[in-house]
Amino acid sequence: MVEQQADRTMELSEWEERWQENKIGFHQLEVNRMLQVNYDSVVNGRSGVRFFFPLCGKAVDMKWLADLGHSVVGVEISEKAIKQFFQENNMTYSEEPVPSLPGARLFQNSEKNISLYQSDLFSFSSSVAGQFGAIWDRGSLVAINPKDRERYAALIISLMAADCRYLLDTLLYNPSLYKGPPFFVPDEQVHGLFGSSCSVELLQSVDALTDRQRAWGLDSLTENVHLITLKAPN
Repeated sequence: MVEQQADRTMELSEWEERWQENKIGFHQLEVNRMLQVNYDSVVNGRSGVRFFFPLCGKAVDMKWLADLGHSVVGVEISEKAIKQFFQENNMTYSEEPVPSLPGARLFQNSEKNISLYQSDLFSFSSSVAGQFGAIWDRGSLVAINPKDRERYAALIISLMAADCRYLLDTLLYNPSLYKGPPFFVPDEQVHGLFGSSCSVELLQSVDALTDRQRAWGLDSLTENVHLITLKAPN
């Protein structure tokens, strides 16, 4: 079934356009329920965890985690999304170029516990901001082009510190009914992408069909949350 979306591509300019035209139905006004429910599994008793948010948009989850004492690093292509995040959360912020990422900009709040890079995700690396103790992937793997998933998984694994706990949110539906994004990501592909170097555990599976997805033509939608951790080296 993955083959039905294999050739579907979204250019970065199309994502930019969606932000400019405010076609951002994927943005959630409240802290994501799946993150709240599985928060303890991700944090695992740790304090001051560095969270990575791939394709962060202006997710309110970032402020929620920062308010709980963690720090957040996000990557987002849309400057508008990043600026709206700080403005809508009443945060003063700084902006500066990133010497190691030509063309990229780094936006930080005054407390410097939220750092958002305006950049193509695939240009980002651990040499820019190190590795992370946690990753929250609510709408990233399901948004990137299906043909880029192996490259994406390699990038994410390279950003995981030894104790990293990666919370991955995926969607299951009939891809013959809707071309995406968000794209269909079956559990077996999650295991195929990450299973050789990571342990993959399904934490939660819920019926997520709403009128929004019915309007796409879907008759069912399942949202799965996986916890992915690095296997100990042999």
